[in-house]
Amino acid sequence: MVQNENELLEIINRINMAEAEIGKGIIGQKEVIRQVLLAMFSGGNVLLEGVPGLGKTQLVKTIACVCAMDFSRIQFTPDLMPADVTGTNLIVKEDGKNVFRFQKGPVFANLLLADEINRATPKTQSALLEAMQEHTVTVGTETYCLDEPFMVLATQNPIENEGTYPLPEAQLDRFLFKIKVDFPSLEELKEIMNITVTNQQVQINPILNGEEIIRIRSVVRDIPMTDSVAEFALKLVVATHPEVEGASDYVKKYVTCGASPRAAQAIYQTARAKALMEGRFNVSFDDIKSVALPALRHRLVLSFEALADGMDADAIVKEIISTIKI
Repeated sequence: MVQNENELLEIINRINMAEAEIGKGIIGQKEVIRQVLLAMFSGGNVLLEGVPGLGKTQLVKTIACVCAMDFSRIQFTPDLMPADVTGTNLIVKEDGKNVFRFQKGPVFANLLLADEINRATPKTQSALLEAMQEHTVTVGTETYCLDEPFMVLATQNPIENEGTYPLPEAQLDRFLFKIKVDFPSLEELKEIMNITVTNQQVQINPILNGEEIIRIRSVVRDIPMTDSVAEFALKLVVATHPEVEGASDYVKKYVTCGASPRAAQAIYQTARAKALMEGRFNVSFDDIKSVALPALRHRLVLSFEALADGMDADAIVKEIISTIKI
C-alpha cells in the first residue's frame, strides 16, 4: 500500500520522466510507448506487430536502457531449438568427475526481446509459454525461477507469411497486449532522418530500476475501481462470445471463439495503470475503452465470414464497445 499522497505523486512523476526519456530515443509512436509501459507496469507481455523498419527493436532496447533492466534478445528462426531459448544441461568436469550443470539460456533476463517470434517452429515458440505465464523455466526435473521484473516483448511482421508459423491461441492469450506499430507521419519521418543519417547522437539515461518497477506494479493493483466500471469491462469480454445468451448477431456472424478470462484481467490491470500514469486515483469508463482494443484484438478467433467480408478484429472490438451500455 502507498503510505501517503506525496509518495504516490513521486511515483507518477518518475513514470512520466521515464516515458519522456523513452520518447527521446523513439520518434513519434507515443501511443505505442504508452501502451508498452501500461503492460510493463501491469506485469504483462507484449506482442508488437508492424512491418520491418518501424523501430520495434529499437523501442525495446530503449525501454531496457531507461528502465535499467537486464536485456536479452533472441532472433527467432526456423532452426531455433527450445534449448536455445531456455538453456540446457551440459556435462562438465568437477573434481575429476563428469557432472551435469545447467547453462542458462537468454530467457533468463528481465526484458526478453523475441524478435520475429512467428518465424520459429511451434515447438520452439512453446518454450516461452511457461516463462510468460509462471515466470519459471523447467528443464528436465528442475524448475528455475526467473528474476523479477520479467517481461517478454515479441515482434512479428503482419504481411509476410512465407516461412512463418502463426502463434497458437494459447500463446497469443499470454500476451497482455497486442500493439500495432504504424508508419510514422511526414514530420516524424523527418526527425528520424535527422537522428539516423547524421552525426547527431541521442543520449538515453536510465530513470527507473527493477525495484521501482516492482513497486509500481504493486501500486497499480491498489488503484480503486468502482463496481460499475468493473462490470463494464466484464460485459465487454462476455460480449465477444457468440455462444452466450444475448450475443449480438454481429458477433455471432463474425466471431468463432471469444476472449478468455485473461482478457478481463488484462483490461482491469492496464486500466488501473492508465489511471495512475495520468495522475488519477480511480479508473474511468474511458480507461476501460482505451485499453480494450489492444487487450482483445488478438484474443478473438474470427469466422470465415469475417475474412470474406474483410472484417478485422479491431473493427469487431470497436463495434462491441459501441453497443455496451454504460
